[in-house]
Amino acid sequence: MKKNIRHSTPDDIDLILQMYDHSRGVMRSTGNMSQWVGYPTREDIEEDIRRGVSYIIEGMGTFALVPGIEPTYSYIDHGRWIDEHTPYSTLHRMAAMPDTHGIADIAFHYAKEQSTHLRVDTHHDNRPMRHILEKQGFVYCGIIYMPDGGPRDAYEWWRYDCVPADLKEYVETVILPQHEAYDAAHRPNHIRRVIARSMMLQPSAITYAAAAMHDIGICEGREIHHLASGRIIRADQKLRQWFTEEEIETIAQAAEDHRASATTKPRSLLGCIISEADRDIEPETIVRRTVEYGLSHYPELDHEGHWQRTLEHLHEKYAEGGYLKLWMDDSPNAAPLADLRALIHDERRLRELFDSII
Repeated sequence: MKKNIRHSTPDDIDLILQMYDHSRGVMRSTGNMSQWVGYPTREDIEEDIRRGVSYIIEGMGTFALVPGIEPTYSYIDHGRWIDEHTPYSTLHRMAAMPDTHGIADIAFHYAKEQSTHLRVDTHHDNRPMRHILEKQGFVYCGIIYMPDGGPRDAYEWWRYDCVPADLKEYVETVILPQHEAYDAAHRPNHIRRVIARSMMLQPSAITYAAAAMHDIGICEGREIHHLASGRIIRADQKLRQWFTEEEIETIAQAAEDHRASATTKPRSLLGCIISEADRDIEPETIVRRTVEYGLSHYPELDHEGHWQRTLEHLHEKYAEGGYLKLWMDDSPNAAPLADLRALIHDERRLRELFDSII
């Protein structure tokens, strides 16, 4: 990963434009026909160089790493940023020279060394980049819009300096890959979102581990996965490299107590944190997951049948008197839950959203 990375200079502009042309061609060859149309321009490069945010990876490629607020990130649709408070840097305009490989890994490695909080966006049709972002541990957050109105998938990443590097490696290489085969509600992006939301509430190694492993028992089925997670955590000898037996028991109990259907408060503050982070209430996403679960598990239902099932589930779980509980004072989920309940009660708007999904 040690490559010569330096700031771009005006002498590099023609070379950078050639890299952009090459990368634009790669995009077109992989089906991404609408990203980088008339962009980036020579003026964009000149401005990046003037601001000191353009970089050259000698003999390989280029990228921009821009600290501070990105104006197009002020509004996000179909989701939300997880961390609205910590300063961040944004990766932009990554491009490679012909016959080179691995520029993304090098650029992301450099950016992660420079910043503890990163954001990035890419076109939905840019499947190679979306795969790289997931591999790099970025969390999908929603859709942002370019100045011309074009949508982009938005991602976020944190370094978590309070977590031992070998614990992070264990989670990334052993724990998260186990979730690749599961349903959308339990795939790696969900686990990373729970980690991020938990770490916003209480940044620590034990919080990181509990969030990473709270769904590890899903392999034994949804109904008992919380209990299976607790058992698997207690049996995991590797965890003893970082935590005491008492801490491991607290992590296991947090997994056992996290289910939305639980009728009693989690036994520890850590359990409350994992439960709150796992809720991740974003109204449109909740409705979409409800509909998609029904389509997958009840294929015999017709359109109206799925509508009725969606209504019943949303009322049973999320409406006033529903079984979902918030366990923390000043819960970060309180305002989103109120928004979701307003959507549930606005049946016309809810039906329009349902019809757009199914």
